[in-house]
Amino acid sequence: MNAMNDSSSLAKVSQKVREFRLREQTILSCAERLFIEQGEDRVTVEMIADQVGIGKGTIYKHFETKNEIYLLLMLRYEEALSDLFRSLKGNDDPEALFREFLRFRVQDPDRYLLFDRLEGKLAADKILPDLLQKLHKLRVSNREYLSEFIVSRIAEGKLMDAPVEYHIGAAWALAHGACSLIKSDFYTRYIGEPEKFIDFLLDIGVRMANRRGR
Repeated sequence: MNAMNDSSSLAKVSQKVREFRLREQTILSCAERLFIEQGEDRVTVEMIADQVGIGKGTIYKHFETKNEIYLLLMLRYEEALSDLFRSLKGNDDPEALFREFLRFRVQDPDRYLLFDRLEGKLAADKILPDLLQKLHKLRVSNREYLSEFIVSRIAEGKLMDAPVEYHIGAAWALAHGACSLIKSDFYTRYIGEPEKFIDFLLDIGVRMANRRGR
């Protein structure tokens, strides 16, 4: 009988943990949407709680501050990039990794530009150093994955023999500029459909440092 009661108690605890984690992800998703739509500085904890349909106090059971929400969203974004890299491991197309890396950054420019702004604010204030360190470690891991690809392509004679940092910096600059351009009213009127422009940009991106005569 005690064993059955223990099993029932464990099941209830597990269910509560699942519900807690699910609510946490719901809060993060609603917060991200509000930050993009209204600007992170205008969004309050009360607004996030209203969107989720819970009380303000419940938010604080999950997150101590809005800055913690910022960092957890950035971690979630970078973890998604890690998942993408893992899914591409062993891909026979040597350009797939770079193409999908660029696509990941530019396919949702609102998210990219949000996290770019947030990182500047949080890094300057040295807020929540443990979470910042976790984010930076994840970034380093993702950068190392890209670096291995670049080094192998240079060794094959397919990429220009330049420092790995230059190749990664060029890809970052391309993605950053594309996101800013896509969100510019003037330039979107100038270039037309963003989807076609992104496809064109990806084609340029994966070949921009290739050796001639490849």
